[in-house]
Amino acid sequence: MTLTLEAIRILDTIDRKGSFGAAAVALDRVPSALTYSVRKLEDELDVLLFDRRGHRAKLTPAGQELLNEGRHLLRAAAELEQRVKRTATGWEVELRIVLDALIPFERMMPLIDEFDSQNAGTRLRFSTEVMSGVWEKLLDGEADLAIGASYDGPELIRGSSGFRVRPLGEVEWVFAVAPDHPLAALPDPLPAEIVQQHRAVAVGDSGRMLPGVTAGLLTGQPTLTVPTVRDKLAAQLAGLGCGYLPRKWAQPHLDSGALVEKQTDAIKPGGAPQYAWRTDGRGKCLKWFLAKLAEPQAQQMLLGADAMRKNK
Repeated sequence: MTLTLEAIRILDTIDRKGSFGAAAVALDRVPSALTYSVRKLEDELDVLLFDRRGHRAKLTPAGQELLNEGRHLLRAAAELEQRVKRTATGWEVELRIVLDALIPFERMMPLIDEFDSQNAGTRLRFSTEVMSGVWEKLLDGEADLAIGASYDGPELIRGSSGFRVRPLGEVEWVFAVAPDHPLAALPDPLPAEIVQQHRAVAVGDSGRMLPGVTAGLLTGQPTLTVPTVRDKLAAQLAGLGCGYLPRKWAQPHLDSGALVEKQTDAIKPGGAPQYAWRTDGRGKCLKWFLAKLAEPQAQQMLLGADAMRKNK
């Protein structure tokens, strides 16, 4: 008899029930069958697993170590069984979704809540990247679905039948500065050579292999690079730099006077956000999210105004 899940299950039940007799009842076995199984396992391992002195079956240190590790195997086996059953119904075990930093995770929460009503059991795993980093996750097979990916993506995606790309919607950009920023008092439109003299706040491209992408920056312009769009907004509210922001993020602060909108001669950021997916994923979970992302209401929610507010 080799070490099996059944043997571990017997040890686990004896330990939890406190005796061979109680474990036999729980497992619908006769006590002698459990005694035989344990003794055979002890002989093959050449260790004593239970201290049989007293009324309660007590594990020896060796037996406790075996059971501690064995319980990990029991849990893994149970999870594997559930995954196999889930896969047979067409639902993925896990769906990996990468978001561009333009889309805060909280914007996905209503969709997640709605998806939960499907009772699919699919694990959702989210990550956040910026610009080319989003495409890399998809290309490397580390994500099944990308949401908010900007620009056209690498040729390997655009020219491959292994990926599909669809528009998510449009983003209107506004050049904004804090009221006490030097650019705030200058007349519109701001010449590019004037803007270039002032530090821009930019979200850093998180790509590691693909060529980096910059948006809304002028050649030679000093730059403060931050991790997310929320950080960019915070930095511009603090007067630490200038730059373009999604209007729906900036509008509450423009209305309150915490930011000032300026017109410029510079070209605004391009690249409408898109959602993209790997075509080798055909599970029901991916299909559900794709159907939702095609709905205008969901697109507006994902690209809508950020809930962040800053003190004036």
